[in-house]
This record gives sequence, structure tokens and C-alpha cells, in this order.
Amino acid sequence: MKSALFLILLLGVSIIPLSFAEPIVIQTDKEQFASGDIVSINGIVDGGNFGDFVALEIKSPSGETILIRTVTLGDEGTFDLKFKIPDSGESGSYEIVANTQQNEQIITKIKTIEKTSQIPSEDTSEEGGGCLIATATYGSELAPQVQQLREIRDNSLLTTTSGTQFMGTFNDVYYSFSPIIADYERENHIFKEIVKIAITPMVSSLSILNYVDMDSESSVLGYGISLIILNGLMYVGIPIAGIIVIRKRF
Repeated sequence: MKSALFLILLLGVSIIPLSFAEPIVIQTDKEQFASGDIVSINGIVDGGNFGDFVALEIKSPSGETILIRTVTLGDEGTFDLKFKIPDSGESGSYEIVANTQQNEQIITKIKTIEKTSQIPSEDTSEEGGGCLIATATYGSELAPQVQQLREIRDNSLLTTTSGTQFMGTFNDVYYSFSPIIADYERENHIFKEIVKIAITPMVSSLSILNYVDMDSESSVLGYGISLIILNGLMYVGIPIAGIIVIRKRF
């Protein structure tokens, strides 16, 4: 009888850690952050495979969604993401919500971090604004192209001084006309398709930034200038070359 009870207890001890293993683990580099801080998130999805996805959502203390990302899992189900605490955001508890699907079930994990200060950093801009034209063009804020643009902005450009300054200048110009274009896209399907054809090459070229390290001022400037030249060739150089060829033939 005693041996049977011992066997049951032994099996129970071995099974409990498996049955209560966390399906998603979320970690951050710090538990408390100030305005303008970069939050580094890393975690693991138990049973996740390379190439699977986990959806990460950041919610403010009032429950407002300030960031949504779909992140591809790495080896052994690992994932990581960086985002910037809003300069003008409210203080309090911010939630990091991770969702993944396994065996046709949605699994959710929530981690809370604290913002301790409302004092904005010296370099303020409208980095929290949405990609209005891209969202209207691709139909959703969750479209891969829109998320790609946000990731480049939040995880690369806004982590350096020169990148933040560039975004400040860019936003001043961009938000002066983008609402008009986005509204007209929603009203006119043909115009929407024209915009999609026009901006897709640029969005595709920017995807290069997802595969390079932009962790210094020199790298931001170098890759930025290179992409400006590349897009200049695509949008100006190639059409001009085509016109010259046509004129020579006729």
C-alpha cells in the first residue's frame, strides 16, 4: 500500500510541472520605465515552432491600445520586440498582451509594467501617430506592410538622435497632407490601387532595414542615405531612362 502511494506521489510530482508549465513567458529588461524609455521584450512560446507567430499588444493604463505587432517566432519558440514608452502618455500600469494559437485554441499571456514619470524627453515628436496612407492603402493597421513601417520607425529610427530628428521633420510634412490622401483612398477604389502601386516599391525597399543593425547614428545615416538614393533611382531614374530610350527610338 505504501509503495503504491509513493508511486502515485512520484508520478504526480513529475506530471505537475508539465501540466502547469506556462504556455507563454514574457520578460522585460526592467519593470519600471520613464517617459521616452525603450522597453525590450523577450519571451518564449512553449511548443512554438520556428516561423510561427505571436501577436503582441501594448495597452495604456486606461486600456487604450498603443501598439500592435505580429512577431515571428525564432528557434525554440523565442520572440523579442522593442517599443518606446510614449513621451506624453499617462503614468501607471501598461499591459503587454501576447496571443498565439495552438491546436485551434487562442492562448493569452499578460505582463504588467509600470511607467513612473510623465516628464517627456527632450526629443519629442509625433512618433505615436499612425501610418495613415499605408493603413488606408493596405486596408488595416494589422497589415504586414503597415506593421513593417511601424517596426522600422519604433525599433530603428526612434532609437537614435538623428532618426528621431528625422521623424520629427518627416511628421511635420507627412501629416500636413496624409489625412486628405487617406480619406480619398477610402472613397475611391481606383485611386487606392494607384497609390498601392506607387508606394509598394518603396515599402519593399524599406524592408531591407529589418535585416541590418541600426544601433548607431552612423548606421542610421548610412542606410538612410542609401535608401533615399535607391528610391530616387526607382521613382526618378528609371522613368527618365525609359523616356530617353523611347525618344531615341521614335
